[in-house]
Amino acid sequence: MRLLINKIILTLSTLAAILGLVFLFWILITLTIKGVKALDLYILTHDLVDNGLRNLFIGQFIMAFIAVIIGVPIGMVAGIYLQEYSFGNKYAQFIRNLSDVMMSAPSIVIGVFVYAVMVNPIGHMNGWAGAVALAILMLPIIVRTTDDMLGLVPKELREAGVAIGAPKYKVIFDIVIKAAKTGIMTGLLLAFARIAGETAPLLFTSGNSAYFTLNLNNEFPSLTVAIYDLATMPDKHLVDIAWAGAFLLTIIILLINLLGRYVIRERKK
Repeated sequence: MRLLINKIILTLSTLAAILGLVFLFWILITLTIKGVKALDLYILTHDLVDNGLRNLFIGQFIMAFIAVIIGVPIGMVAGIYLQEYSFGNKYAQFIRNLSDVMMSAPSIVIGVFVYAVMVNPIGHMNGWAGAVALAILMLPIIVRTTDDMLGLVPKELREAGVAIGAPKYKVIFDIVIKAAKTGIMTGLLLAFARIAGETAPLLFTSGNSAYFTLNLNNEFPSLTVAIYDLATMPDKHLVDIAWAGAFLLTIIILLINLLGRYVIRERKK
């Protein structure tokens, strides 16, 4: 009886995995066919106002990089505190639990929060609000990754640093973080990959602009928001532009994820 149950569960698990892969490849094949068909040099060298994607890519990654500048230092310092200074107190456990909850929170909730704090008071959407929303989204990933990776560093390395008279901050930055840098870098890449493709929080914060601009004080170009808008247009040409943007964005995020996995594999060698 036990062997029968095992075979049934194994069969169901295999079928579920195959079904998931079928849908995954279906999405990727459809995206590739429609995206490649719509892709051309004109789209990459003109702005949305002229039926191109140039300003959208620039705007999307400007907000993502600003989010990195905001989120990485805060997330890493929080992770260092949890692992090196908290000594397992109740506040550290609360922060860890809060970080886990934020990792699973819908991104649209973050968008509504930033809208209430940074958009509603000034009366219009802006690029700064979009960058802050993305930074909040990546914070829990960075905190958790930094905390976990520092926790994997053998305590003997810390003791060796203390034994030669190095102060604690020197031990952390010159020994512990260097030993964990590969894992931390992988977490940063995965966090960046997540925010690079986010749409929901930007709908409430940065909005979108059809024109090229570097002014973050007003509505800012966003590729993901533009894809959402263009995909619902009655004009087939605009829908094709959305497919091209979705295809390029998928390729970029896929490459970032592959880079992260490559770093992990090299670390294990």
